[in-house]
Amino acid sequence: MVTPAKRALVSSCAPRTTSLDDAFAHCEAITRGHYENFPVGSHMVPARIRPHVYSIYAFARTADDLADEPGLAPAERTRRLDEWDGKLATCTVAPDGPILTALGETIRSQRVPRRHLHDLLHAFRMDVVTHRHETFNHLLSYCRYSAAPVGRLILHLFSYTDARRRLLSDLICTALQLANFWQDVAIDFSRGRIYLPRDDMDRFGVTEDDLARGRTTNGFRSLLACEIERTRMLFRRGAELPDLVSGRLKYELRLTWLGGMRILDKILAGGYDVFNCRPKIEKRDIPGLLLRALFRNPHVRDDSGFRSL
Repeated sequence: MVTPAKRALVSSCAPRTTSLDDAFAHCEAITRGHYENFPVGSHMVPARIRPHVYSIYAFARTADDLADEPGLAPAERTRRLDEWDGKLATCTVAPDGPILTALGETIRSQRVPRRHLHDLLHAFRMDVVTHRHETFNHLLSYCRYSAAPVGRLILHLFSYTDARRRLLSDLICTALQLANFWQDVAIDFSRGRIYLPRDDMDRFGVTEDDLARGRTTNGFRSLLACEIERTRMLFRRGAELPDLVSGRLKYELRLTWLGGMRILDKILAGGYDVFNCRPKIEKRDIPGLLLRALFRNPHVRDDSGFRSL
């Protein structure tokens, strides 16, 4: 079976003569070919920046697929991630294939700090060997590598590099990552991973057998309610960020924030049963989210009583 990771790895090893236009088009196709809750390079992002968002996403998507490659031993997956990391180090001078050709141009023309990309690869290596997280703080430490670099890269593309905006971005990106964990409890468990903190599972009496059998017990509902409230708090703490940027990015960030909060609302509305019905953003959700992103007064409270964007 040819997996996405294998296809991407083969593409990345294509001849180095890939044109920039073709390379960025390849990255755009990868980006648009994957389901996401939240906008990735949407038309709210200026056309001049969109290709660079695609190149970063395609690079990270390929690494994610390598970390999840079925049938490969952990050591081999780690080796392939190390190889991908090595290609990152040389992509501005000797790129292998379209993804790295596009990314090399992004790094060079936008002066993107490579350390954020290396941090993402560190998170994917962690995924290979770390399948449980003991506490919520341990999970936040993981998000420091898996989520925060994404927001910092986007801010950099828009020339925002100050500490205050980076901190607010870290909060929102961490909340987005956590929202994804809570909606994907069943999917992650099928891959051998549990992102629900072990000490919280113990506190609410939730076992791995409950997850394996897809049991939405009262304890599981209480556990997920606790994690969702923590995640809402992070969203609220970062909610100022869209008003600290200008142009289309303001609305892109509002839409992203609203999409994350909408996922949490859907988990609640579904009675926390993420086993039988994966909560996700539907096409019918988009118009309302767009309207709120474009016109909602940032200081008006939403229907659930939380400060909204």
